[in-house]
Amino acid sequence: MPRPDPVIVVLTASGAETALRCADRLGAVVHGRGARVDATVDDVMAHLRALHAAGHPIVGVCAAAILIRALAPVLSDKRRDPPVIAVAEDGSGVVPLLGGHHGANRMAMDLAAHLGGHAAVTTAGELALGVALDQPPDGWRLENPEDAKAAMAGLLNGAPARISGNADWLAPLIERSGVESFINDDPHAPVVLSVEGALPLVYRRQTLALGVGCSRGCPPDELI
Repeated sequence: MPRPDPVIVVLTASGAETALRCADRLGAVVHGRGARVDATVDDVMAHLRALHAAGHPIVGVCAAAILIRALAPVLSDKRRDPPVIAVAEDGSGVVPLLGGHHGANRMAMDLAAHLGGHAAVTTAGELALGVALDQPPDGWRLENPEDAKAAMAGLLNGAPARISGNADWLAPLIERSGVESFINDDPHAPVVLSVEGALPLVYRRQTLALGVGCSRGCPPDELI
């Protein structure tokens, strides 16, 4: 299911220009207070929680503390949190607060480059390894995302590892962490990252599309 579109939330007139630049970069709408918003918001805290519950990536042109206080009561599963990013009113700082490995880090770096600011990415895996193992790029799917945390922890602690298969996006692991790489002659074979002490991570290329006719709301398991 496609993720809902991102929403820019701005609370002050002084942040309007930065909000509009973020909206232009992301193709997003602007909610908040002021004359240049697409939708006026009265209860900001409730509105932020509603956006989060609906799965919208949120870019708040405001203090990070506002986003933290608004969303703290509704956080439950980090694997389901949409990206939440705080942007300084002048665009100088862009901080991914939630969903770092689910798009927030990439979005923050993209916005920082667009605004001429700095992306404060703090997730250890992406900083040290150069890649988020639980968020493969477009065209790839991780078969067992629940095992990614243990694999990342092992790599960060220096555990031996190997990659079987061909995936250019995993090259930072070879360059930074000395992970062994074994090429597979089959271009359609899955790519397997094996880290000692963790279950292997299996990545598959998304090269096939299935078109079916079915009743509305048919369960995916039944389609498969």
